Amino acid sequence: MIVVFANQKGGVGKTTTTASIASILAKQGKKVLAIDIDPQSNLTSGFGFDKSRDYLSIYEVLVHNIDVAEVFVVSDINENLHLIPSKIDLAGAEIELVSRFSREKILKEKLESVKNVYDYILIDSPPSLGLLTLNALVASDGVVIPVQCEYYALEGISQLVKTVDLVKKSINNDLEIFGVVMTMFDARTRLSSEVVIEVKNFFGTKVFDTIIPRNVRISESPSYGKPIDLYDPASIGAKAYEKLTQEFIERMSKYGRMSNYGEK
Repeated sequence: MIVVFANQKGGVGKTTTTASIASILAKQGKKVLAIDIDPQSNLTSGFGFDKSRDYLSIYEVLVHNIDVAEVFVVSDINENLHLIPSKIDLAGAEIELVSRFSREKILKEKLESVKNVYDYILIDSPPSLGLLTLNALVASDGVVIPVQCEYYALEGISQLVKTVDLVKKSINNDLEIFGVVMTMFDARTRLSSEVVIEVKNFFGTKVFDTIIPRNVRISESPSYGKPIDLYDPASIGAKAYEKLTQEFIERMSKYGRMSNYGEK
C-alpha cells in the first residue's frame, strides 16, 4: 500500500504524522519505506539521518534516474524502516524535470521494482501542489490529509481535493482520499472543537476518529532525530499516534481488500 501525506498548507503536522505512523508500523513488524519528497528534508532529519555527509537521495531518483534500491537507507531506529532521504537539491527538481516525458509518472515507475517488498510505502510531500506532490499522488494508492485545528484549517483544502480528483480521473484511477487527520487540537479552546466539526461536515467519515493533541513533546521530538513514539512513549502525543496508527491499519486493510492489495 502506497500512501502520500499531503496538504499544501505548511505547519499542519504532515511530516510528524508520516514519521510517527512509519515508526510505529515498523515497531509492529511491518516492512516500511518512508520517502521524503520535500526539499526541506524534515522527515529525513526527523529520523536522525546525518545530512552533513554526501549521500544519494530522492533527487537522484527523480532527476538522474538512479534506482530506488541504490538510494534507500536502513533507519537506525528500526531495521524494518527504510528511508529515501531528501536534500536541498530537490528544490530545483521541478525546473529540471519540466521538459521530461511523462514527468508526473517518474516516481510511480521507480517504485514498481520495490513496492511489493514493503507492507507500506509512506510519502511525505512538500507544502505545495507542484510537480513533486503530483508525482507522489500519481504513485500512490491514496492520500491522508493532516489538518491543523486552527481558524483557516479548510483554506486551500478544496484545491487539494480538486487536484486529487483530477489525478484520479486523468492519470491514477485508483487514487482515493484514505482519510483526514486532525492535528494540534487544543482542548482548552472552543475554536479547536469548532474546526473539528467544520472539517467533519466537509469530509464526513473520511475524518479519523483519533485526534492528535497539541503537545510540546511532539514538537520537541524532531530536534532529537526521533519520532514521538521513541522520544517519549509515555506522552499523550505518542499515545495518540499509537491509536491513530491502529486506526490507519484498519482503514488501509479495508481499502486493501477493495483494491486487491493486502497486508503480507
